[in-house]
Amino acid sequence: MELQFAVAGIGSRFVAVLLDHIIQFAALIVELLIFAWIGSYAPKGGDAPLNTAGKWFIGIVIFLNFCFFAGYFALFEAYWHGQTPGKRVMKLRVIKDSGRQITFFEALARNLMRVVDYLPGLYLVGVITMLCNKQNKRLGDMVAGTLVVHEAREEQPLLPQHNAFLPVKEATWQTPVVSSMFAADAVAKLKPADLVVIDAFFARALDLDLDVRAAMAQRIARQMSAKMGVALPEGNPERALEAMAVAMRGGGGFR
Repeated sequence: MELQFAVAGIGSRFVAVLLDHIIQFAALIVELLIFAWIGSYAPKGGDAPLNTAGKWFIGIVIFLNFCFFAGYFALFEAYWHGQTPGKRVMKLRVIKDSGRQITFFEALARNLMRVVDYLPGLYLVGVITMLCNKQNKRLGDMVAGTLVVHEAREEQPLLPQHNAFLPVKEATWQTPVVSSMFAADAVAKLKPADLVVIDAFFARALDLDLDVRAAMAQRIARQMSAKMGVALPEGNPERALEAMAVAMRGGGGFR
């Protein structure tokens, strides 16, 4: 059984990367203006030591710009929950094929391949590759085992803070019961990656077949209970997963 995700299309991804490149281009202009200002105060002359120093300076600038353009995407995706500024505007996110959050090395791998995906220009290789597979993966995604998906916050009404669909009487008692189902010291044993798995389940729960949804909820709840070292409460396992998510966020360390 696998969680299903709304895979981002070429259009939304192109707009996201265009916004990111606009930010990078603006930063490059600022950099050039700074270097021009510094250069206006540099001593003039044609002696060999100065020429050698100038070549080293140009080489370092080129290397730093490469690191900036590659590191921009890698660092944002690794430490900003799979999003760059452009992806956040377009409500896209990079995740692992399994639904987990990507690591720095996975983000670095997919973005080092961006140079190849860009060839011969305007991401032509990447677009052709995306058209050749159902998950819209470019070469970088294939190397790192990642997906770019749409965020679906409007499809997450199962957590207590989004229980607007519940009758008033049910909503008033369910939230405190759910949030106090597990002890804080037990919930503290769960990791941020576990919250990502729970969120991914609720994001896709409404799209799953009822039998698959129930089996998946039971399986995830048992795994989380085992990590916490507590018995899984009787009843709907989705309520237990809701309680875990609420408690983890309430602890202040999971956002």
